Parts: sequence; C-alpha cells; structure tokens
Amino acid sequence: MRPAFAVGLVFAGCCSNVIFLELLARTHPGCGNIVTFAQFLFIAVEGFLFEADLGRKPPAIPIRYYAIMVTMFFTVSVVNNYALNLNIAMPLHMIFRSGSLIANMILGIIILKKRYSVFKYTSIALVSAGIFICTFMSAKQVTVQSGLSDKDGFQAFAWWLLGIVALTFALLMSARMGIFQETLYRQFGKHSKEALFYNHALPLPGFIFLASDIYDHVVLFNKSELYQVPVIGVTMPIMWFYLLMNVVTQYVCIRGVFILTTECASLTVTLVVTLRKFVSLIFSILYFQNQFTRWHWLGTLFVFIGTIMYTEVWKNLGTTKSQLQKDDKKD
Repeated sequence: MRPAFAVGLVFAGCCSNVIFLELLARTHPGCGNIVTFAQFLFIAVEGFLFEADLGRKPPAIPIRYYAIMVTMFFTVSVVNNYALNLNIAMPLHMIFRSGSLIANMILGIIILKKRYSVFKYTSIALVSAGIFICTFMSAKQVTVQSGLSDKDGFQAFAWWLLGIVALTFALLMSARMGIFQETLYRQFGKHSKEALFYNHALPLPGFIFLASDIYDHVVLFNKSELYQVPVIGVTMPIMWFYLLMNVVTQYVCIRGVFILTTECASLTVTLVVTLRKFVSLIFSILYFQNQFTRWHWLGTLFVFIGTIMYTEVWKNLGTTKSQLQKDDKKD
C-alpha cells in the first residue's frame, strides 16, 4: 500500500501546490522570494527535528559536498520562482520545466560522455519541438497584448524574453545538480532524506540578501483581505492562508516523491511525476482560464509523448508481462 499512498501524496500535494502558487502569483507576481523562503524554512525545521535529530546525527555525505549542491539548488529555486514575475504564464512555466530531460541528456553527453539510442534522441526531439511551439506561441501573445503601446509592448516582450532566459538557466543548472547528486550517491550511498534537509537548511542564510523583498511582501500580505479558515474558524489575511497551504502542500508533494523513490523503480517515479505535471497543467488552464491555443495543446502533447517515449514504458511493461507469464507457467 505504500506506493499507492505515495502516488496519492504526489497528486494531492503537487497539484494543490500549483493551485496555491498560482493564486499567490496572480495577486503578487513578485512574491517568489517569500514563497521560496517559507518552503525552505518549513522543510529545514522538520528535517532538523526528525532527520538530523536536533543536530546530533552527523551527515553521511560530507558538508563540503552539500555546500556545492545547495548553491545550485538555491539558485534554481529562486530563479524558477522569480521567472513568474517576468511575464511568464504558469502553464508555460510548467511546460518549460518539463524540458528537464533535454537538459539532462545534453549535460550527460557533455559531462558524463553518455551515449543514447536513436529512440531516445527522437523522444528528446519531440520534447524540444513541444517546448519550442509553446514558447513561440506565448511570444506572439506577449507581442500582441491589447491595450499596450508599441513601447509598452516591447518592454513586456523584453521582460518575457528575460523570463525565458531565466527558465533556461534554471533548467540547465537543475540538470547539472542532478548529475552532481548522482555522483555523490554513487560514492556515499543514497541518502535522499538527508539531502532534502541539507538542501533546504544550508541555503537559509542566503535569504538575508533577499530580506528587503521578503519584508515588502510581508507588508503586502498583511494588507490582504481577511479570510476565515474553514473548520478551525481562524481568521487571517488570505495571502498568508495561500502561503501556508502552499508550504504544506509542497511538503506533502516532496514526501510523496521521496517515498516513491524508496519503494518504486525510477521509471515509475518518472511516469507519476510526468502525469502529475500534465494534470496540474490541465487544471491550471481550465480553472484559471489561462490562454491556451490549439498550438499550445499540440506543443504540450509533444512534450508528454516525448517524455513517455524516453522512459520506454511499453518496453518495460512488456518485460513485466512476460515475467509474470513465466511465473504463472512455473506455478
């Protein structure tokens, strides 16, 4: 039952997290820093209590290696959230981040000297085409925004273009972090929960440089309309409620993925995460009425078909079926 429970956590936590993130970003597009800080603080405190045993448990992987990983992880998190303040719509944000397979393959070839089959290159080409279509169509939408002068339209496009550059940088940095983490696990063993704690605890001092922006959004959050939380009846500013729910659902999502990685094969984890992204994307489009053309749908289809092709799900399912048939014959 643990894998099924983990899948439930991933879908419930990650999909809900996207909802509350979009509610936050729609009201205050520049709130990425306070959201990131709240998430890091919550997971760091939980890890300090239950994983690090109040600091008494020494890390299995030396801190100096975590320092490198944390620098990359902190940069990726901040840049990804800040991209929402650069005219990047949430659906495009989710689609673009689905291009992690491309980044992983490129860096794998360059750094690890890996080679892949033609089938995998084809799947990556599909993902690339899908992201290009969605990005190109979003660029057209930015340049033809109604009610904007030529000057304002150019400025909006320039900010959007900067957002695309930021997402590309974060994508490559995230892939590099994954390769670095893979080499650490190969050398010291897999310690996912420990890595989760240190990845969120060590970057906390870095938020000092973002303190001014975080404080400004604390003031803005305090001024938001009051909201009475159902069941418990507590009244609080609605932006703080959105932030609290975003942090809680983020933790549920991460815990679900962690359980999956310990209970299931990496193929299963990839498929669950991919399907979760697709469900989140559909919900974001329908519920928040985000502008999404037929070209966007075609690009999205390319991204997810390419992702599933990359995992070779039918090949693995066929192997599993053959194995089950052999076991039945033996019985």
